[in-house]
Amino acid sequence: MGTLLVLAAAVLWGTTGTAATFAPGVGPLAIGAAAMGIGGLLQALTAAPLLGAARRQLASSRWTVGLGGAAVAAYPLAFYSSMHLAGVAVGTVVSIGSAPLASAAIERVADGRRLSSRWMAGAGVALAGTVLLCVAEAAAAGDDGGRQPGAVAAGVLLGLVAGVTYALYSWTAHRLMQRGIPARAAMGATFGVGGAALMPVLVLTGAPLLESSTNAAVGLYMALVPMFAGYLFFGWGLARVLPSTATTLSLVEPVVAAVLAGLILGERLPVAGWIGAGLVLAGLLVLTLPSPHRPGRRGQRHG
Repeated sequence: MGTLLVLAAAVLWGTTGTAATFAPGVGPLAIGAAAMGIGGLLQALTAAPLLGAARRQLASSRWTVGLGGAAVAAYPLAFYSSMHLAGVAVGTVVSIGSAPLASAAIERVADGRRLSSRWMAGAGVALAGTVLLCVAEAAAAGDDGGRQPGAVAAGVLLGLVAGVTYALYSWTAHRLMQRGIPARAAMGATFGVGGAALMPVLVLTGAPLLESSTNAAVGLYMALVPMFAGYLFFGWGLARVLPSTATTLSLVEPVVAAVLAGLILGERLPVAGWIGAGLVLAGLLVLTLPSPHRPGRRGQRHG
């Protein structure tokens, strides 16, 4: 069940690229702040009763909540800026592709978990497919044409920041749930802090969102559907699977984005891109098949 919830979240996240094309005049910081900021505050608002009930547990875990909130605030700014500077394909593959590796490193250092050969095989195949998919998209669209090397390098660095922060807030939310805090309360607290931190950015950069009804509709869609609803699913899924597995499952996001770009925007995906999409799905199948080994505690392997 946790796997299906995370995959549902990734499908919703995969709609953001297509949605953003309908508001080309809105900058990456405004899009990120509106989507994650408003969506995060809605997470906190709708979880208010649970937040009140868990206030003592959250207060005792305030450093974990604060760390997760800071990661939530940093992630959309880095992610959308990465795509803006390095191109959609490069920004996506660095940001989404680095998250499972960052999650595995965090779990290894913080929790003492070792990676199973099954996880490494599934994640490796899915990551290879993500790279192939995004390279094929870049080649077809001339995504890197005319971009300055310095801008691309900065975009790659920001993509790494996005991957690490995504892994970090996934881990902190999972840690809160392990301490007995309900999933909605853990996500509401983490995303509420991050959403509040993004409000000044939205105030400073969000004027283009109000310039047309289309721009406003895009902003509301991004906040309500992929961010609010998507992270509800993601939170419920995180209560059932490890962060490293959840971030690996989210590699389906660029596959969904590529399919929607073809269906809605008329972009044609080359054969290599479809092969990459198939590899992603094959890698995720390896991860989602029933395993004889259950996720272990400290010092044990996980799949």
